[in-house]
Amino acid sequence: MPFSFPTTTTTTSLRFHNRNLRSRNWRMTTPPVLSLALPSDTGRVLSIQSHTVQGYVGNKSAVFPLQLLGYDVDPINSVQFSNHTGYPTFKGQVLNGQQLCDLIEGLEANDLLFYTHVLTGYIGSVSFLDTILEVINKLRAVNPKLTYVCDPVMGDEGKLYVPEELVHVYREKVVPLASMLTPNQFEAEKLTGLRINSEEDGREACAILHAAGPSKVVITSITIGGILLLIGSHQKEKGLKPEQFKILIHKIPAYFTGTGDLMTALLLGWSNKYPDNLDKVAELAVSTLQQALLRRTLDDYKRAGYDPTSSSLEIRLIQSQEEIRNPNVELKAERYS
Repeated sequence: MPFSFPTTTTTTSLRFHNRNLRSRNWRMTTPPVLSLALPSDTGRVLSIQSHTVQGYVGNKSAVFPLQLLGYDVDPINSVQFSNHTGYPTFKGQVLNGQQLCDLIEGLEANDLLFYTHVLTGYIGSVSFLDTILEVINKLRAVNPKLTYVCDPVMGDEGKLYVPEELVHVYREKVVPLASMLTPNQFEAEKLTGLRINSEEDGREACAILHAAGPSKVVITSITIGGILLLIGSHQKEKGLKPEQFKILIHKIPAYFTGTGDLMTALLLGWSNKYPDNLDKVAELAVSTLQQALLRRTLDDYKRAGYDPTSSSLEIRLIQSQEEIRNPNVELKAERYS
């Protein structure tokens, strides 16, 4: 009777052997991460923000514009929801601090922790925010020149949407680590304890925030006497008087979601090209958002036969990619003397 191998056992053994061989070969020939080996002129961003399956808020609003402007972007989704919370209902998951640590440890184990920028947006808990602070310190140990751009999303128009205890953590722990801070009027008031009722108040709030840490502060929206404006401030060296400016913004009669996330991404996006001209960076960001993207969104809703004043609108991000790359600057900064 001719001898034959036991088919099942042999096939299983060969598969196991081949799998081990492929694993060893992979470890021996792992290709370089090109965003590290051949970095772009702009940088590599770790963006920790919310995510929605449908619509553009958080990372969905920030990652694509940054990529269009030349950045490699690695997103970590602090939450993953079906849609933004302005809808009648939403479903999804919330990332906790340990899960964030797991992701960072995975990157670290593979020598993937070199970033030029970190961008953070909405954070819903103190524990998660504390973990982000640990991440910032770890990344700065790898790259001491890391730029941390923080949008301290806490609320708007006199209303908090995060627990009150987060305000203290932002004020005492986050602001000192930030390179650029982009609060709205309400958030700037919460961080400084100063009521902003005038342009002078806005400028003073920026100075208070400089003293606490960040060299660049942009209060992205301030309403004074019915007029909407942005106030920016750049303190190029500690102890020096900051260069400050304002941009008057035309009010659009509608409410849009994801605009704050997009604005901060655009400020980061243009900052590498104009590192010493925050006013120029703000002109590009505001013009992209206000003059191009929001107007396109408004016009498209009207074309669809929808009253744009009746509810919050999803921004037309993909349709505005050419304007994101090459904005027409119509809104100019005016420097304070």
